[in-house]
Amino acid sequence: MSKAKPSRRNMPLPLEVGELRRECDPSAFTFKTTKELKDIQGLIGQERAMDALRLSARISHRDFNLFVLGPSGTGRHRAVEKLLGEQAEKRPIPCDWAYVNNFDAPHKPHALRLPAGMAEQLKSAMEELVDDMAVEIPALFESEDYQTQRRSIEQEFGERHETAFSDFVDHAKEQSVAVLRTPVGFALAAIKDGEIIKPEVFEKLSQNDQDAITSKIETLQEELSAVLKTFPALEKEHRRRLERLHAELAEQAVAGQIKQVQQKFLGVEPIKEYLEAVRGDMVTNAELFLQVRQGGDQGPFPQAILKFHREPIFQRYAVNVMVSHNGNKGEGAPLEKESLPTLGNLTGRIEHVSDMGALMTNFTLIKPGALHRANGGYLVMDARRLLSEPFAWDALKRCLDNKAISITSMSERLSLVSTTSLEPDPIPLDVRIVLIGDRYLHALLVMFDPDFSALFKVQADFEQDVERTPKTLQLFARLIAASARHDGLRPLTATAVARLLDEAVRMAEDSKRLSLKLGALADILREAEYYAGEAKRDTIDKTDVEQAINQAEYRASRIRDRSQEMITRNTILIKTSGKDVGQINGLSVIDLGTHRFGRPSRITARVRVGAGKVVDIEREVELGGPLHSKGVFILSGYLATHYALDVPMSLQASIVFEQSYGGVDGDSASSAELYALLSALSGVPILQSFAVTGSVNQAGEVQAIGGVNEKIEGFFDICKTRRLTGHQGVLIPEANVDHLMLRPDVVDAARKGKFRIIPVETIDQGLELATGVEAGKRGRNGRFPDGSVNAFVESRMYEFAQLRKNFARSGKNGPNGEES
Repeated sequence: MSKAKPSRRNMPLPLEVGELRRECDPSAFTFKTTKELKDIQGLIGQERAMDALRLSARISHRDFNLFVLGPSGTGRHRAVEKLLGEQAEKRPIPCDWAYVNNFDAPHKPHALRLPAGMAEQLKSAMEELVDDMAVEIPALFESEDYQTQRRSIEQEFGERHETAFSDFVDHAKEQSVAVLRTPVGFALAAIKDGEIIKPEVFEKLSQNDQDAITSKIETLQEELSAVLKTFPALEKEHRRRLERLHAELAEQAVAGQIKQVQQKFLGVEPIKEYLEAVRGDMVTNAELFLQVRQGGDQGPFPQAILKFHREPIFQRYAVNVMVSHNGNKGEGAPLEKESLPTLGNLTGRIEHVSDMGALMTNFTLIKPGALHRANGGYLVMDARRLLSEPFAWDALKRCLDNKAISITSMSERLSLVSTTSLEPDPIPLDVRIVLIGDRYLHALLVMFDPDFSALFKVQADFEQDVERTPKTLQLFARLIAASARHDGLRPLTATAVARLLDEAVRMAEDSKRLSLKLGALADILREAEYYAGEAKRDTIDKTDVEQAINQAEYRASRIRDRSQEMITRNTILIKTSGKDVGQINGLSVIDLGTHRFGRPSRITARVRVGAGKVVDIEREVELGGPLHSKGVFILSGYLATHYALDVPMSLQASIVFEQSYGGVDGDSASSAELYALLSALSGVPILQSFAVTGSVNQAGEVQAIGGVNEKIEGFFDICKTRRLTGHQGVLIPEANVDHLMLRPDVVDAARKGKFRIIPVETIDQGLELATGVEAGKRGRNGRFPDGSVNAFVESRMYEFAQLRKNFARSGKNGPNGEES
């Protein structure tokens, strides 16, 4: 191997301090504290989402329901409630709905559509009607007029009954036969001289006399039977006469009261039809009002103030109000939020009560759901919660598709309970559904539910960051001021606002953008308020904001500290000085959901002659994800197209993340893996004072990755613990420079020349920095410069190809007897 050439001096330079952290300048603000700022109307940078919200809220087509998607904490809920609330006030007040008894088929209650505010009025009117009838009908049946008419009917039918029987008795007496009343009916017996002929006397009579008496009695028996047969007809006629009398009297009482109720609801056709049905049922069942009076002592209260409508027998005349609106102008349409969208809470439910061990129900036990309350307006729900409730999503789609609310219990869907149930009339549905969820859930619904796109035609996609400009910085300051006022917090100084904006930049992972995760910023603000209060300051200062950020980081960093401790104690082997062949420090990010941090990992590569295969050990043991495997395959493509192009690739290489016991995914370490592989092939050692991050393509270009700030800080913390030497640093992709927003302590170390962040665009640039040796560019003669890393690599590749060729010619067998 020729002597290695030192790297040329036109290598990429470390980044300037100003490129590592682009802080907001407090002097750019014209205010001293946020108390001077006016509240901002609406959100920043969400014009696209707000346009979608307005479209869904205002368009009249039924299927333009809305799915609000985007990351949590961006103000989605507040924006939806504010815009829909404003639009709801402009919409007309929807009608009321109530269920009433279907007297012809009680298991199919009728739904009444009523003008706004009228359902409760009808309910009160029906309660008053029942109370009045419970007093008036019994009083009418106790009146002298009723008693006189009834006595007349009773006397008439009594006389008709007695007359028919008396005539028969007289006729029998004329034929010397007496009519006797016995416990089992009537009996006929012959008489002589006013005395009933006894059996022993009858036996002494002549045969002719006995036959005459027997014949006479048989004839009279038939006549008696005929007379007795007329009695049921008389009784039936008697009852009909009494029923007509009762109906006439009840009609007098009911008609007057019903007419008074009808006067209150003139022009409302559903109420008119219902009251006609009530009138007919009350007349037919007038005895119900007599039963309640006969039920016993009603207590010390006078009958005029007793609430008879509460009696169970009068539930048939109740009005079950499902939805009632005030009816006042300016109230507008409803805006409902359902936090627990179960099937029953969404479409309503039918409750049951236990009666003698059996479950019973009636129309008064129908309870409304969120769709009933929101009908005519807007209903907002969390998409994930809705989809997690059994049958709720299917029921919502069915109601939207049918444009009606049908109440179905879960027990009916599962056929678990066989009991008395109802089939209430469906209520027409006119509602705008707004679901709030994340982008992943929206994509799943689009892909796997064919009904979703037809019913939810509008999506409001909330941005998670906005471009950083002088205008947006000023607007953001007003947004922070409004948030502080809304939560009752102290005003912020200009420096505190600037520090909070710096954190918004870091959360966006882009120095040219601001994060719109307002929830996370509000949490920092509230904690800063606490520290300002502890310090007894009137305003929130920069130190309070910094303390809140640092304390939140400290609370969540236990696992990070333990990981770093294992590295500093050499439990996990990571070098920050010296040189090694085929070994490099890669960088990864550990994401714990609420906190993430960077951690260095040792990556090693080993090579030998083989069949041109690069082995990803992580993939072989199923610890590597598909993206990581893709990165390793790219390495094979890079080697095959950059070195020894006229011979087969004849190496066997293995790459592994040392001491990695969990899964590895992502291609952000592919450039580090390639450096390790090229070092192993060339024999040129890599400086262990560097850590590397960045993905690579087959052309050797270093590509941007995520989590660049955390990765740099993770390696910096290890170097700082072991002592910063000034030679340590991190190689990052050039494309990630705009994403830098490093911690102040990292920036301070870079300012003092103790730590370096160097951007690279190509593998060759990074290779020169990592090895201190010229990478080498292929010349016109088709060869790399002698002494360059690439020349060493290509020479080794040719060497492997020749070794493989010689081995194949020798015909030698392997150690297990197999042929080469």
